[in-house]
Amino acid sequence: MVRVATYFAMTFGAFIFWQSMEKVHVWIALHQDEKKERMEKEAEIRRVREQLLQQAKEKDSLA
Repeated sequence: MVRVATYFAMTFGAFIFWQSMEKVHVWIALHQDEKKERMEKEAEIRRVREQLLQQAKEKDSLA
């Protein structure tokens, strides 16, 4: 009886551990996706800013 109870307890513990690790992996993946999107937006903002500065310099040189 003790062996059966121990087996079920260990199985249940492994299941709980598996589920918690799955949730951790999902959270990490979402966090990385958010970070990647934020970095892409910042890079786009920098690129547009550089274009605008370049256009402003061209207008100043023509004037």
